[in-house]
Amino acid sequence: MGRVTRSQHTDLPSTLGLPLALVLVLVLAGLAFGLPLVDEAVPAQRAIPDGAAYEVGAGVTLVPPPGATLDVTGTRPAEDRGTVLFRIGPVRYAVAVQPFDGDLTAAAVRLRQRITGTSGYQVTGTQLAVSTAGGLAGLQGGYTAGNRGGRYAVFVAHGLTIEVTVSGGDPDLARTLPAIDASTRTLRYEDR
Repeated sequence: MGRVTRSQHTDLPSTLGLPLALVLVLVLAGLAFGLPLVDEAVPAQRAIPDGAAYEVGAGVTLVPPPGATLDVTGTRPAEDRGTVLFRIGPVRYAVAVQPFDGDLTAAAVRLRQRITGTSGYQVTGTQLAVSTAGGLAGLQGGYTAGNRGGRYAVFVAHGLTIEVTVSGGDPDLARTLPAIDASTRTLRYEDR
């Protein structure tokens, strides 16, 4: 069997009777129309096993609520940080972990400012102390915008901040909050 030379590779379109420009247009059109079709065919939400711990990132895990699905569009695990987005029906349940060198009060102020600064929500009521089954101490509070509400919680552990945000329509939120609270209490940090 003989070797294929470089000039034979570049002459392939002409051997098929196609000009190179037409081949390039066809390839680009295939990418432009084919990739979005493939993207739409892959579901953004994935089923996850009930009762199994899910690693958010940086050694932080939690057990998602029963019936929750993983939304891969908002999930980014990493070695030193991570974000996970769960959906429980129309309710959004997000957990973000990132390096942080402040205390719990500073972490709570930062999260509250982000909630009110970018989403149009107003923080309601006072912050309350909260803790997880694994011993992480945190602060939690609520926020609202019209008929949509939310809850947040923030924890600081070993140079990390763990931020929990939950949002949804008021009736859906009221129905799912007990399961989400139970899930949040399963947050754990394991030093690596």
